[in-house]
Amino acid sequence: MTDRGVLHIKGRVLTGPEEARDELWVVDGRVTYQRPVAAREVRTVTGWALPGLVDAHCHVGLDRHGPVDAATSEKQALADRDAGTLLIRDAGSPSDTRWIDDREDLPRIIRAGRHIARTRRYIRNYAHEIEPDELVAYVRREARRGDGWVKLVGDWIDRKVGDLAPCWPREVLVAAIAAAHEEGARVTAHCFAEDSLRDLVEAGIDCIEHATGLTEETIPLFAEHGVAIVPTLVNIATFPDLAAPAESKFPDWSAHMRRLHARRYDTVRSAYDAGIPIFTGTDAGGSLPHGLIAEEVAELVKAGIPIVDALSATTWAAHAWLGRPALEEGAPADLVVYDIDPRADVGVLADPRCVVLRGRVVG
Repeated sequence: MTDRGVLHIKGRVLTGPEEARDELWVVDGRVTYQRPVAAREVRTVTGWALPGLVDAHCHVGLDRHGPVDAATSEKQALADRDAGTLLIRDAGSPSDTRWIDDREDLPRIIRAGRHIARTRRYIRNYAHEIEPDELVAYVRREARRGDGWVKLVGDWIDRKVGDLAPCWPREVLVAAIAAAHEEGARVTAHCFAEDSLRDLVEAGIDCIEHATGLTEETIPLFAEHGVAIVPTLVNIATFPDLAAPAESKFPDWSAHMRRLHARRYDTVRSAYDAGIPIFTGTDAGGSLPHGLIAEEVAELVKAGIPIVDALSATTWAAHAWLGRPALEEGAPADLVVYDIDPRADVGVLADPRCVVLRGRVVG
């Protein structure tokens, strides 16, 4: 397709969970449902079209050891793109990936700046490691560096107690989250365990990552406050592997991680049943490879979330939550085409027929 050409998507264009059109056109990189009057070149793709998939917890520019170079970041972004992920919320990265914004062939990224963690209470080389009296200042700094999000580490293993424990006093969280909101940013936090959740929600947090520690007591609290979760189930699947080598040194932590893993599907289903907003995220870029969004959607379905709602968690609802258009008239033409209706078989997400980014066929 040339810059002046027109792309014609024909079949079924899924503009919402229960809404579809027969066709759309891409003109000058934008979606239109009005047939172009004239075009020098038209390319037609037939199939079932979805808005570009959203990975709302992804780390471009990061691997298990810390920041990576631009070439590695590019490979990560391309792997996500080829899997149909065209919008990423980068939930914490020490690398400067702003150069990606100038690449028309790479996904759009919404950044949360760098992780903010307690000293020696997170993965080495990942975060700003600070003490509570510094939190407000660092939150303001990362709010200004990011794209409307700040990422805290809400809990992590405390080696003195040998188990997961909250990282921040409640009063500090209240001040820090208020500061982020003053800067126009939302706040999310990494949380595996139970104990930090009430303080974070009552302090005004907007989202929790992983959220494996949700309980009968905190699920209603999340629902009442409208706090979203990004379960990252493909990452939670690794908990037994993390727990095994630590069993002799940190038996309480190891057993805790296994319990959180064992009830992961029940936790997510209970959150869904309570009306908590749920969005897809893979946690790619740490120990996991990129391009796993189809697996994460399948995990949500395995947890008991209806297929249409699992799809919405990575398409229509996710775009709206992040403040980005989906397939509305005039929206940027970021979409994925499949051979069959993904509402009938979510497994088709793993094999896109065609990926369209900024109006260009890229895969």
